[in-house]
Amino acid sequence: MHAHIRSSARDRGFRLLVGFLLLALCAIVLVPLLNLLALSFSDTRRVSELSGLGIIPKGFSLIVYRVLAANPFFMRSILNSIYITAVGTAINLAMTAMAAYALTRPTLPGRRLLMLVVIVIMVFEAGIVPEYLVVKRIGLMNTRWAVILYNAVNVYYLIILMRFFDEVPRDLIDAARVDGAGHGRILRHVMLPLSQSAIATLGLFYGVMHWNEYFRAGIYLNDPLKYPLQLILRQFVVLDDTSALIGSGTLYSYDEAARLSYAALRAGTIIVAIIPVLMLYPLILKYYTRGVMEGGLKE
Repeated sequence: MHAHIRSSARDRGFRLLVGFLLLALCAIVLVPLLNLLALSFSDTRRVSELSGLGIIPKGFSLIVYRVLAANPFFMRSILNSIYITAVGTAINLAMTAMAAYALTRPTLPGRRLLMLVVIVIMVFEAGIVPEYLVVKRIGLMNTRWAVILYNAVNVYYLIILMRFFDEVPRDLIDAARVDGAGHGRILRHVMLPLSQSAIATLGLFYGVMHWNEYFRAGIYLNDPLKYPLQLILRQFVVLDDTSALIGSGTLYSYDEAARLSYAALRAGTIIVAIIPVLMLYPLILKYYTRGVMEGGLKE
């Protein structure tokens, strides 16, 4: 009896400790984000009053977001990032799913050799110079496709999806074949529905990769109308290139914009860049939780 009471006390203490650590981690993540949000909504004349990691705006003003919305390059960069992320993620998932399905078929000729090639590609990745020469040779310079098609199949994600496909019961595949289904129909109607959690998770990983891409965009794109949002963000936040975001015309045409705090504008730009990713997480979590529950109910 006493041992049971001591065990229960230790369990409660452990849960309290874990809860405290999780709250501390949440605070470490949320406080800087809320500080940026407070900076972006603060009155331009009172931004300096927001000291440290304050999370309550000083006054209220939407001038930061009005200046961003008035910049055609900034708004176009958001559309470019959405297009690159949507198309790139769709291509990534389609290519990864087809490759994973093919490599998990026991009857595939040269399957072991192909797996060896895949592992070699994962370990010895080509450098940026050969990649640049290939992009230039096939005529993709200064096109969004140079950024979209990069890393169309991530080998690590491919191996993860292969493990999920391996868990699909062979009886379901055999039954589909008896009903006359080909490989394409088996992939669409058997493999993918049973791997929703993996597809959703990989879609999130691929989407974040495309949304945060700036390095290759800076190499392959030279037309400002094709720049993604992260490249504009890098020019303004990292390189401190103010004209890349608001431009001299905007600065000297409006008195309110001329008095705009660069710290508030930088915070607003970062908030706009991370909001789409934050909105994706609840959607992906729903599919992930459903996949875990379905897996736990299997006999």
